[in-house]
Amino acid sequence: MIPRSITKLLVANRGAAATRVIRAAKAMGLQTVAVYSEADAALSYLAMADQAVPIGGSPPHQSYLNQEALLEVMRDTGADALHPGYGFLSENADFASKVEAAGAIFIGPSPRHIDAMGHKARARDLMAAHGMPVGPSSPVLGTTAAEITAAAAAIGYPVMVKPAGGGGGIGMLAATDEAELLAAVERARSMATRSFGVADVYLEKLLLRPRHVEFQILADRAGNTAHVFERDCSVQRRHQKVIEEAPAPGLAQVVTRSMANQVARIMADMGYDTIGTVETLHTEASGFGFLEVNTRLQVEHAVTEEITGLDLVRCQIRLAAGEPLSDVIPVMPEPRGHAIQARIYAEDPVRFLPSPGPLTVFRLATGTGIRIETGYAEGNTITPYYDPMIAKVIAHGADREQAIERLDAALAASRIEGVKTNIPLLRAVLAFPAFRAGAVHTGLVAEVLEMQKAAA
Repeated sequence: MIPRSITKLLVANRGAAATRVIRAAKAMGLQTVAVYSEADAALSYLAMADQAVPIGGSPPHQSYLNQEALLEVMRDTGADALHPGYGFLSENADFASKVEAAGAIFIGPSPRHIDAMGHKARARDLMAAHGMPVGPSSPVLGTTAAEITAAAAAIGYPVMVKPAGGGGGIGMLAATDEAELLAAVERARSMATRSFGVADVYLEKLLLRPRHVEFQILADRAGNTAHVFERDCSVQRRHQKVIEEAPAPGLAQVVTRSMANQVARIMADMGYDTIGTVETLHTEASGFGFLEVNTRLQVEHAVTEEITGLDLVRCQIRLAAGEPLSDVIPVMPEPRGHAIQARIYAEDPVRFLPSPGPLTVFRLATGTGIRIETGYAEGNTITPYYDPMIAKVIAHGADREQAIERLDAALAASRIEGVKTNIPLLRAVLAFPAFRAGAVHTGLVAEVLEMQKAAA
């Protein structure tokens, strides 16, 4: 594919995602167009863009999910490319096709890849056909109790019910017997229909204390593919990532590098283009098992940037424009040191309910090895309309211990008033002996909370 020149980039997102993309685009000399909802009109990052255009009402469906409004802004401003960030429309194949039909570049993979990976059950089958390790699972479940219970019996309890068309942990429900299974399937279907517009659900074997390890892929439009190592995203609460790091602690490099190479070969065989992330669950007994492919920029991309020196957003833009991978990354990097990221949420640290309100004080500590990603500033208001994440704090160090110490010190020195935050939980995780030892798994946060409850 002949590279196309991008001159003006529409950033179809908000907050930290939009801020990050605008910063990268400006560093590339591109003009930028930001969009904003009524709720976001006062956010200070909008001034970073060359243009800022109102997109609609505060609810997402009136603004950041309003495809026709975004396409109209793209046409009216003369933007020749659109970056969807993460969340919202970033993995919507229909929207990506509309952007391309309008003559602009969608900063992401081709719509066919977004579509192929958007249905989790079909994506699993596709990856398995190309040689990806896959754990015990079912096809999309039928409608009768007999079909559902037979599928679970073939896998063996416990099982996880998962929506085929969704993400973010929504509708993922565990079941340990038939009674729990039938109730979970009914509830998951209802949640999936409401959240994703697709009622399909399927089953996977529920692994106990697995690790969540993902692999960052880069590819060009000519089929050249490479990986830039792994990230560990095991520290989660209710299937939502809280702390991410790279490299994955406690796993031998020969093990992770072998899997990363295999993933890169599989994605090359599929003709994948631009960047993507292959997510897996890992146990010592079962090894790596496919979870899903995210066809977008990940929230946690910064930890990979910190250990490689790459700017993944700039790489993504250049690859989407048709530049060859060998020009975008002439020399593949080797990881240096360790990086760890904490997501700060505006939420009650005990009940974990959203805590909207004004940021009367918002002073995130900086220092050696500390990087801050946010779309907010002191005086802004956290509204109830969007994800309550207000900032990401990333620490890089010569080793994992130094990175953890730097991150904890930055969190301890940060001051946020007007809303409650999860910083107490983040610091408790960082101090937890199992975390310090690198013995991370997806149930670790629950163990921290149990420890806190016992000590209260």
